[in-house]
Amino acid sequence: QVQLVESGGGTVQPGGSLKLSCAYSGFDESVTPNKYAIAWFRQAPGKEREAVTCISRRDGTTFYAESVKDRFAISRDAAENTVYLQMNNLEPEDTAVYTCAARIEFDLENGWFHREWYDYWGQGTQVTISS
Repeated sequence: QVQLVESGGGTVQPGGSLKLSCAYSGFDESVTPNKYAIAWFRQAPGKEREAVTCISRRDGTTFYAESVKDRFAISRDAAENTVYLQMNNLEPEDTAVYTCAARIEFDLENGWFHREWYDYWGQGTQVTISS
């Protein structure tokens, strides 16, 4: 049974930082190791869920939405079965529920941001940027 569990959300002031974690388990990778990529999505009140970033667990290739590039960094720790999202210089517009998701890796460059392609989702963690 696949599980994705997020942690690390909270409230910070504009310009502050937060580091989110996504602990994953249950992938059937006995035949193809690291076949699932992990992404972070976010959903602000009244808005659609949007893709933030994605990482290939095979080779560490990363993808970012323009709105967070240069401020956010996604990374992986295979030994801990965890993907991290370091968020710096946070803005009020970053306020949202952040959720990690997993999908089988294929054509990530052209499709990492399609939420409908993801098979597994966590419950989400709230991030609030407020002074």
